[in-house]
Amino acid sequence: MRIGLFDSGVGGFTVLKKVVELCPNNSFIYLADTARLPYGVKTSKEIIQIAEEISSWFRQQNIDSFLVACNTTNAIALDVIKNKLDVPVFDLIESVSSTIKESRVGVLATPSTVKTKAYTNAILKFNPKTFVIEQSCPDFVPMIEMDNVNSNEITDIAIGYLKPLLKQKIESVILGCSHYPLITPLLTDLLPSTVKLIDP
Repeated sequence: MRIGLFDSGVGGFTVLKKVVELCPNNSFIYLADTARLPYGVKTSKEIIQIAEEISSWFRQQNIDSFLVACNTTNAIALDVIKNKLDVPVFDLIESVSSTIKESRVGVLATPSTVKTKAYTNAILKFNPKTFVIEQSCPDFVPMIEMDNVNSNEITDIAIGYLKPLLKQKIESVILGCSHYPLITPLLTDLLPSTVKLIDP
């Protein structure tokens, strides 16, 4: 089986790595759209156009299934991709939302993903009584792409992003962008040990 995946940059490799571990006998084709990075601050119209172009390209690649490894595209244009491709399409948001057990959940995501409330809506669909707070993190992707993940600057930024979530006494934090697992050590250091970090 040939599986297609795409993301705006290196973030999707976190997803690809896991899928390769789970499905070692398959082949993969991964598109990193670094030319238009970052997606997380683009308009819905721009994301929809990108999704249409990428879907058209993948139609020519003889794939058997497709995984949207970009949360922003997932939140805004999943239906576009499903309509364009005639193979099964898998996503991150719905998949992880169905597994949430905690009653107070924080989500770290790009501004465009947060604007859609995609995580809140998906989590509430499975667990209507869950309290969900989504935090926009515009600086993370550019810093991760520049490999600026061990600086005091990103630590200070992360503290600022986590503060509103911790104020709400969240029990878990979802990494709502495929780039964010690359700063898991930093986030683990900053979060209380009682808060679970969830990587979709």
